[in-house]
Amino acid sequence: MSQVLSQISTEQRSEIMEKYVSINAETFLSLTETGLQWLRANQQLVNSLNVFPVPDGDTGTNMLLTMQSAVDETGGETNLTVGGLAKKLAHGALMGARGNSGVILSQLWRGIARALDDLPVMTTADFARALQEARETAYKGVVRPVEGTILTVSTDVAAAANDAISSGVTSLVELLENVVEAADISVQGTPELLPILKEAGVVDSGGKGLYFIFEGMLRYLYNLPVDESQVEVQQLATFSLDETHESIEDGQDWEVVVDFRPSESLDLNNFYTHLETLGTSIQLGEGEGLYRMHIHVPDHTEYAPIDYIHSLGTVTRVAIENLMDQQAQNSGSSGSGKYELAAVSPGSIATIVVAPGKGLGNVFASLGAAAIIEGGQTMNPSTQEILSAFEDLPTDKILILPNNKNILLAARQAAEMTVKSVRVIPTVSVPQGVSAMLSLEPDGDLDELASTMEGLISEVQSGEVTTSTRDVEIDGVQVQKDQVIGLLNEKLVVAGDNVEQVVFKILEDAGTAQAELITLYAGCEYSMKQANALAEKIQEKYPQQEIEVVEGGQPHYQLILSIE
Repeated sequence: MSQVLSQISTEQRSEIMEKYVSINAETFLSLTETGLQWLRANQQLVNSLNVFPVPDGDTGTNMLLTMQSAVDETGGETNLTVGGLAKKLAHGALMGARGNSGVILSQLWRGIARALDDLPVMTTADFARALQEARETAYKGVVRPVEGTILTVSTDVAAAANDAISSGVTSLVELLENVVEAADISVQGTPELLPILKEAGVVDSGGKGLYFIFEGMLRYLYNLPVDESQVEVQQLATFSLDETHESIEDGQDWEVVVDFRPSESLDLNNFYTHLETLGTSIQLGEGEGLYRMHIHVPDHTEYAPIDYIHSLGTVTRVAIENLMDQQAQNSGSSGSGKYELAAVSPGSIATIVVAPGKGLGNVFASLGAAAIIEGGQTMNPSTQEILSAFEDLPTDKILILPNNKNILLAARQAAEMTVKSVRVIPTVSVPQGVSAMLSLEPDGDLDELASTMEGLISEVQSGEVTTSTRDVEIDGVQVQKDQVIGLLNEKLVVAGDNVEQVVFKILEDAGTAQAELITLYAGCEYSMKQANALAEKIQEKYPQQEIEVVEGGQPHYQLILSIE
């Protein structure tokens, strides 16, 4: 906060304070757009605030996409009342909400819209009331609110705004100064409220994202730039380009990936700024002095990023792909159309399943899924995507299996937005989803089937094997960056030097000797040959158990284990 204030003089601040006592829809939209831009500038920093050292830090991305959807909904229209604009922002955020942080952010916008309903302009006092209503709405939207999260920051922000009004503040500038300062203090205090944050040595990522939105708004009032970010670079070991192929925008004709070693220390802000003049979908990974740059560029400019990076140091590898040709080759085989899905008849139960890999999608399709939404870690589908998966199906009986804790809120939000009878089964892992699907009876009773599925998901244990993104100690497990780590039922239980070591520790902690079936779902970076060889060793250790190996195709996780 002090850094922002130091960039303007006392005279400038006085002039600005007098200017912004009340604002119209045009200014309110500009505030929101600048909050979005500042969040985008700091997206990777927010993503990096991940409790577990796993490659799924996506809070910044989810909040960014939610905010972008909110702004897109307005269509840039400012010939509205502030209340009318707020409604559009809230609806856009609601439909575009991704992940738990995005859903809570959409609820904050919903509260703001409710408070500003029918107001032609917004005074400073109106904004303070809107922040209080935002806080109340967000808490009501979460079944079990947890302190030390974005919810706590929303509480502290609302309290600061109310205190400012009570003390006689009339300028939106001064109010936002108080809000940003309160958000900063609240974020820094989140580890004291949520022990897992303190143990991991991070602050809450959702709260930090909210802080950047408010700080961006204040930077707009100060007329300060919002394109200078605190750039964070991904660890090269977890650098994945899978999501960049999900949607190819117009003008993204070529994908260029360059590995290089800079001859001097890399100025990340200048590096990103220059790349943004060349293309989109920019990513940067780093490991032991080697950098990997990814970008999408228009036709006839595919060599521009290579030439630029060559001027910075030594290029060690280059890969170029024609995205338009690739998209043309894949047309007609994307989305749920690639799966053999269950037929849906009027009155039957249709099951909508989120799957993080094509192989896993095939598994769920074979078990009777009516629609497959590709998503999972780092690929959280939006409320709109979940809603669209079932809204046009010829039945009003719907089951949703999110199979990921960070998709659960979006699934529940989609269920509230339809006249259909929808039940969300709280599956937080692929094994839980598979276990639930084994009881599917499309012609059964919706509530009875939902109850049966919920009972089954507690009978399976879920293991996950991935690569650590940083050094940390959690739950007594000391982890070094780039080690193989294992989670059992979402708890970090082991760090080791290889997949085999980690898998056997997971199986031991799961009490596998008393289990009947072990299923290994091999990820896209772990071959079936490797998985089958590991399965043979597991069979030697556990000769009484049945072992199955399935090609899951999930990114980031070498293996997903099901023990039941």
